[in-house]
Amino acid sequence: MSTSESVQTEERRLTGEQVTDSIRELPPSAKLVAKVLEYNETLTQSQIADETLLPDRTVRYALNRLDEEGVVDSRFSFSDARKRLYTLDLE
Repeated sequence: MSTSESVQTEERRLTGEQVTDSIRELPPSAKLVAKVLEYNETLTQSQIADETLLPDRTVRYALNRLDEEGVVDSRFSFSDARKRLYTLDLE
């Protein structure tokens, strides 16, 4: 492993630690949503609600909190433009 590769790995690890620290301070609903996204990679808001058994409003709040911390990415669904797809951004 070259020096530049080890530096990049160290930077990535530090970012992962920062993500963990920011999630640790969030409410339990946001932690649950983050964990579900970690296992399922990409889900819509309604799929997250189904997986977590949380109300839609709580899932929306959790996603907003995760977005404020910069640990979740969202994009429009190509199959249904009314829906957004959410993924956890751990890098």
